[in-house]
Formats: sequence, C-alpha cells, structure tokens
Amino acid sequence: MKGLGRVLLLVLVALAGCATRVEPVSGAAAPAPVRVAFQQPGLSPKDGGALVDAAALLPGDILLSASNGFTSAGIRMFTLAPVSHAALYLGDGEVAEAVGEGVRLRRLDRLVQEEAVVVAFRREGLDAAQIGALRDFAHAQLGQRYDYVGVLLQAPFSVQRRLCELPLVSATLREACLRGVAAIQLGTVDNERFFCSQFVLAAYHAAGAPLTNAHPRWISPADILHMRKDDVPSVRINQALAYIGHLKFLETIELPDARVAVR
Repeated sequence: MKGLGRVLLLVLVALAGCATRVEPVSGAAAPAPVRVAFQQPGLSPKDGGALVDAAALLPGDILLSASNGFTSAGIRMFTLAPVSHAALYLGDGEVAEAVGEGVRLRRLDRLVQEEAVVVAFRREGLDAAQIGALRDFAHAQLGQRYDYVGVLLQAPFSVQRRLCELPLVSATLREACLRGVAAIQLGTVDNERFFCSQFVLAAYHAAGAPLTNAHPRWISPADILHMRKDDVPSVRINQALAYIGHLKFLETIELPDARVAVR
C-alpha cells in the first residue's frame, strides 16, 4: 500500500507540474534578490486584460479560444490551460484554422460568435513579406487533412510531460526532458496534416518567423498561451507574444452537465 501511495503521489505531482523560472526581482538594487516565477494559468480580463474588437487585430495575430462542449473541456483538462484551440488571423475578417474537417477559412465574426472565449496575441515585428508568407501558407493548405494521430498522441504526452515541468527544474533541463519525451511519444514525422496549434506553428515557420524551434507537432494551444510576455514558456521561444486583448469572454463555459470557470 505504501508503494501504491508513493506512485499515486508521484502521479498527482506530475499532473500538477508547472514550469518555473528563477529571475531577479524587478527594480531591486544589486545584488538583486531572486524570485521563482510560475506559469500563469489566468486568462480573464479581470486579471489586467481588456476587451477589444476586430479593429484591434493585425494580420498574423494568433487567436486562442475555448468553446462549449466536452472536447474543449478534455483538452483543457489534459493541458491544464483555459484554451483548447488556436487559429491564425489573416486580415480582412478572415481566420485560417485546422479543425476536424481539415484546414479551412472561417469569418472572424463567426468564430467569436461560436466560441465562448477568444483572446488575441501578436508576434510583434512581422514585416510585409512575412505576413504575405503567412497568408500564402494558409491558403496553400486549405483542404489539407486533420492530424488525428497527432491529437490522440497529445493526451498521454500532456500527462507524461508534467514530470519535465516540476517546479524549480531549470529551463535547459526542462526543454531537454520535453524534447526527449516528445520524440518518443509524438515523433517528428513531417506530413501535410495539421491539428490547430501545429498549423499555426507551421505557418510561422514557413514565414521565416518561427515562434520556437520545437517541432510544431509538440506544441498545444496551452504552449502558445505560455509564450506570452511575463509568462514562463515550456519550450524555448524566439520572441514572447504580446497580449492584444479578449474579443470575447464568458465568466463560465457552459457544458451539458457542468459549468467550467475560465480563470
């Protein structure tokens, strides 16, 4: 029984894993004290955010969202994040995304109407050529099939990776561990199938502005969320994402038999 208790404790600790970073206290005099920064799970406008409309968006912005239903709830449960979907804003009210039916375009107003939470982030400094490349990549992939295998493999990977993200594990060790687990669990096969966040990462890579050097198949919507400024990313990133605002926010996401708070 004691052995079983230790195993259960290890599982609980792994599930609660949260990437951390040791950093100096801002504004402190030398020698500056340090603090441990934790990944931020919050996604509420009440936490210093703002509600915005479509006019605040630029081509290339990344839209993270959560919807009503058990699929979204399951993704959020496994990734311990308040988002379950990622899409790419192309401008002129047009959004590109990878869903079950494949890569498609959706009008921004439809996305906001159909999702329960929609929040925008920006990779700043994109030039006209990179924005054009993002659009070209998105349109070239229209109709490409969904990566169901990659999504199915994300569930066990999301659990096992918690061991890599235990508090006080260094960024170097965490990334090496994540890469090792991902290589075993997910593989690095390149094909023409995408799930949502994989599509967004692949688009930025094709545009010559990769968000991270990690393989797109390893990245979930939760990983993109933690690439924002003042958060702790799980993988090494090339540039932190700027928070633009919420296009939609509901205090709770309604499910058939439950109400899941988004915080």
